[in-house]
Amino acid sequence: MTKHFALSATKREGAGKGAARAIRRSNQTPAVIYGDKKEPITIALPTKETNLEYNKGHMFTTLCDLDVDGEKHQVLARDAQLHPVTDNVMHVDFLRVTDRTTITVSVPVNFINQEECAGIKEKGILNVVRFDVDIVCKARNIPENIEVDLTEFEIGDSIKISNAIMPDGAKPAIDDRDFALAAIAAPRAIIEDEPEEGEGEEGEEGETAEGEAAEGDAPAAEGDKE
Repeated sequence: MTKHFALSATKREGAGKGAARAIRRSNQTPAVIYGDKKEPITIALPTKETNLEYNKGHMFTTLCDLDVDGEKHQVLARDAQLHPVTDNVMHVDFLRVTDRTTITVSVPVNFINQEECAGIKEKGILNVVRFDVDIVCKARNIPENIEVDLTEFEIGDSIKISNAIMPDGAKPAIDDRDFALAAIAAPRAIIEDEPEEGEGEEGEEGETAEGEAAEGDAPAAEGDKE
């Protein structure tokens, strides 16, 4: 991972709900920096910039160069609390990152070479089971995604995590089984038009009705004779 984003912050004094509300009223967002066996630092972030970075969707997989009153910290957001109505960021937890930091992070699965896939060429359908996967990797080497080359897969094949191209130093968080990511399903059969139920049986029903009517007329005829 080479892309970073940057934020500036100020140290804040006090903790608790009252202090957090006061910070939010000043258009700032409370946050904390922790990890690397150091004391946590409570900070205040600019609310507008924090929401902007969160809404880009990369905050949990991209390192942040965080300037706290002129002191540089390289961090990774690990949790964000959102307002239940507005979805604005209410609080952020940042983890200090070093060369030793190993984390579990969710990254997208990218299925490549679909146009070359043998099964899809035969009108098969790619049914994706997992659109993202939790992997264990160095915090300074988080991949943008993991790739699966579909070229050789045919109809009926199951695509497993072992078929994914893992970045150097990364491994699946689930390591006790070779779990499925997707499958190449057979195309749906074309259902031909079939006669509706009961079609073509009117004659038999009509004959039965006429027969019953005929039997019903018979006693009346005998009564007339009397």
